[in-house]
Amino acid sequence: MTGLVQGVGFRATTLSEGRRLNLAGWVRNRRNGDVEVLAEGPESKLRLLLAYLRKGPPHARVDNVIDNWSNGAGAPMPFQVKPTE
Repeated sequence: MTGLVQGVGFRATTLSEGRRLNLAGWVRNRRNGDVEVLAEGPESKLRLLLAYLRKGPPHARVDNVIDNWSNGAGAPMPFQVKPTE
């Protein structure tokens, strides 16, 4: 995600949403100011997460979300926060 997505609780709320949806995967900040998410699970739940990511937490401003769909690769369970990269 790009926009005002760091310093607004984006990782914490995405972690909660990923776990609420019982998805595998992770969220992390990028050094360039973006937020990156990898998620695996049923398509219906992934679409719910994607809808959340397009909105974000209350103080976020999401300008762009790039979504790439592929077969699962064994993401970690439960959903977690990874260090900034």
